[in-house]
Amino acid sequence: MTYAVKEIFLSLQGEGAQTGRPAVFCRFAGCNLWSGLERDRATAQCTFCDTDFVGTDGQNGGKFSTAEVLADAIAALWQSDTNKKAYVIFTGGEPCLQLDSDLLQAVSARGFETAIETNGTLPVPEEVDWICVSPKPNSVLVQTQGQELKFIYPQTDFAPAQFEGLDFAHFFLQPLDASDEVQTHKHTQAAIAYCLAHPQWRLSLQTHKILNLD
Repeated sequence: MTYAVKEIFLSLQGEGAQTGRPAVFCRFAGCNLWSGLERDRATAQCTFCDTDFVGTDGQNGGKFSTAEVLADAIAALWQSDTNKKAYVIFTGGEPCLQLDSDLLQAVSARGFETAIETNGTLPVPEEVDWICVSPKPNSVLVQTQGQELKFIYPQTDFAPAQFEGLDFAHFFLQPLDASDEVQTHKHTQAAIAYCLAHPQWRLSLQTHKILNLD
């Protein structure tokens, strides 16, 4: 299988329960909730998407002919002299379109713990160690269990209460990143108020944006 990857980079996880943890991010190209030859929000089901997942022209991006070749590219970016805490996050777009057992086994053989950030519309391979699902509007949630559920808030199409009974260890509200700071601040305040009224939910901020990290 050839893997189409938008970018691979080393950074800190900026969101959720693993915030602050060093990780190699492998962003796959493509998403099943989007169509079109150019990245156009008008053709996306989740119009608030803030990620460029089209093409393979990002940093260290490209097409990788085998799982071993891609695993080597991921391992080359891990800067520690030990792989004891090596961590790779597969994201997108939608990583479940390409992530498979061959790649997961290849990175595991290089000492990596694995994580995924997915929209939950496709089943996650069982070898993944940490599953983060972020439900999207106008889609059917297939992956209904994992380590964390991250709800972008607020949304007009559905509400956090719809997901409270699912089998996740952590439930996060992440303020919707709007086009201007005033609106983003309003979303943040709304998320804070919801968490205070519904303690099952915790606030997740995009700290990588605050710190200007990749």
